[in-house]
Amino acid sequence: MTQARTVQQLFDLKGQVALVTGGSRGLGLQMAHALGEAGARIMLSSRKAADLEAAAAELQAAGIDARWIAANCADEADTRRLADETLERMGGVDILVNNAGAAWGAPAEDHPVEAWDKVMNLNVRGYFILSQQLAKKHMIGKRAGRIINVASIAGLGGNPPEMSTVAYNTSKGAVINFTRALAAEWGKYNITVNAICPGFFPSKMTASTLDTLGEDFLKRSAPLRRIGDDEDLKGLTLLYASAAGKHITGQWLAVDGGVSVVTGG
Repeated sequence: MTQARTVQQLFDLKGQVALVTGGSRGLGLQMAHALGEAGARIMLSSRKAADLEAAAAELQAAGIDARWIAANCADEADTRRLADETLERMGGVDILVNNAGAAWGAPAEDHPVEAWDKVMNLNVRGYFILSQQLAKKHMIGKRAGRIINVASIAGLGGNPPEMSTVAYNTSKGAVINFTRALAAEWGKYNITVNAICPGFFPSKMTASTLDTLGEDFLKRSAPLRRIGDDEDLKGLTLLYASAAGKHITGQWLAVDGGVSVVTGG
């Protein structure tokens, strides 16, 4: 009988490649750190080369093998290019983190249709196209892969009265069911697909919400009386990406200090 691996062996990502979209800052960069610290080689992607260069340098300073490709995952041709160039430069992709995202604040009755399309194209369509390309060109043939979709607790319910983000919330709800549908279909290829639903973390995207609602209010809203920090996604990311999570697929987990417990998400 094969000897069971140790915990350290199960979480070891040496020899694996991870592509992280929206990886130049915030949650994406935190997740890239987690995967790189566990031994994976990292390919970062976002739209701005200068941001990517700085993020890759930060990872490299931590001893992580990191490279970058500038791409707009709301654009189909650019997303296909990202998949092809990553496979060519890295020799494959074992772990895909779909994290690139956009938000738009406006009352539903006044929400611009073009803004709705912008959010949906990046937050949902982009996830699908990149997952499809990497699965078709690498993961299915290899019969192995890990896909991690970044959703949000905003996808678990409606908007709080203080927020008007109907497109964003709708897109993140779609990401959760996209995760479940893809996991059911691609399980036969040994590809796991799971989602993370972060709560409030300081980031460029959440800056206006933090200003509007106030950090103290958000802390009081969470049973743990805190918002997320720069290490709170690391553990779950590594679980989903590693052999430690090989029997987990089609699942989502909120990392939100307990906010969704209170709101019923």
